[in-house]
Amino acid sequence: MDTFMQAAIDEARKGLQEGGIPIGSVLVHDGRIIGRGHNRRVQKGSAILHGEMDALENAGRLSAGTYRDSVLYTTLSPCSMCSGAILLYGIPKVVIGENRTFVGEEDLLRSRGVRLEILDDATCIDLMRRFIRDKPTLWNEDIGV
Repeated sequence: MDTFMQAAIDEARKGLQEGGIPIGSVLVHDGRIIGRGHNRRVQKGSAILHGEMDALENAGRLSAGTYRDSVLYTTLSPCSMCSGAILLYGIPKVVIGENRTFVGEEDLLRSRGVRLEILDDATCIDLMRRFIRDKPTLWNEDIGV
């Protein structure tokens, strides 16, 4: 298992333990994690703290060059909002744990030159399938359904 995806999975599990949605993300630059986060919409009463957004927020203010040399790892395919942030900051590569339970804006990202690597990771799939089964209303709220 890739250590960076494992860190994103650890974040997802932390979110679940906090009563939130099990999606985690890390931002990696020069082979080290510079931002990590997990979906905290429930915990913070937030409209925007998806895992990717939380990781970017926790990375803090960075130069454009840093973003252009970074890789974002996320346990689930990025939604429209998170994909917009990826495009806005010019992050060139996203490693996605899984896209079976939700396919975000992968076509948009690819069309704008973002390289996607989809791992089809069993742990990521299991986390989301269980969560969607156990808390469908909360899941639908998170994806805007």
